[in-house]
Amino acid sequence: MDKGKVLIITHSGDNAVVNTVIRHIQAFGGTAIRFDVDRYPIATRLTSVYAGGRWRILLEQGDDRIPLDDLTAVWYRRSYHIGKGLEDLLEREFLPSAVGELRRTLFGMLEGLPCFQMERYSVYRRLDSKEEQLRVAEGCGLRVPATCITNSAKELKAFMTETAGPLVAKMQSSFAIYREGEEHVVFTNEITPEPLETLDQLQFCPMMFQQKLDKALELRITIIGKEIFSFAIDSQKLPASRVDWRKEGAALVNDWQPHPLPDEINRALLQLMDTYCLNYGAIDLILTPEGEYYFLELNAAGEFFWLDERCNHAISRQLAAVLLHRAERRE
Repeated sequence: MDKGKVLIITHSGDNAVVNTVIRHIQAFGGTAIRFDVDRYPIATRLTSVYAGGRWRILLEQGDDRIPLDDLTAVWYRRSYHIGKGLEDLLEREFLPSAVGELRRTLFGMLEGLPCFQMERYSVYRRLDSKEEQLRVAEGCGLRVPATCITNSAKELKAFMTETAGPLVAKMQSSFAIYREGEEHVVFTNEITPEPLETLDQLQFCPMMFQQKLDKALELRITIIGKEIFSFAIDSQKLPASRVDWRKEGAALVNDWQPHPLPDEINRALLQLMDTYCLNYGAIDLILTPEGEYYFLELNAAGEFFWLDERCNHAISRQLAAVLLHRAERRE
């Protein structure tokens, strides 16, 4: 008897952690269906039908016709490059409308599925609000940095005066800028009073500014169901990683170490997950030299592959267990 049927939403360029989770699902006796959305619609077809008093959902991939109306769980991992290749097949004037309908069809189908999901698309959209995250985290008992989200250079200068120290600037969404075919990822950066005179263009694109905290360690906390996987890195050992460790992510990848958290921080993080009813969260914290933990952000689709390798794939195993209800989860 099948012990669970899990749909995995990802893309063909995703890393090996997806296959690692699939192997754990299969080891538990479940079935995993991989849906690479960048192959939709050119190589993949999706159909929803309501007739005879019931819904039927069919995913066609090559010669495979896979019913999805009997799913027991969905893992929404990634949804990159929906409609890839359509730009070569459709006239430019029709492309935005076609991609819009693809997205609405896929996410509408997922939202309506009456099964456990990690997480629903609407939950991801709610978590786009970094401001709400900070409010909720503070309400759960976590420290948060002094923060200003603005498109006003005047208010930013007043905030800098009020905090009386250097700031870091970050965007609220992850993106890259492409110049001459080269990708430039936008990282967190420190700002000082000198360049503020040139920030008039801030009016056209709001940004988040936070007090620059001294760091003893930076932490990535992965929570799956009720299990907490806590790792830390000394990001101050390399000059380029001191403000944002991701700038030297490859150089530091093997330096992450398990980091037990104080009980009160564990309780606050679990309360944060409970508030959003999340079963997966990648949470960034800073530990200051004074021993204080500060919450930065929660990502419901945050990466964990390099940490999974540091703990013998215990993270991916727990993820598979929660998807199959072999471990405690939030409903």
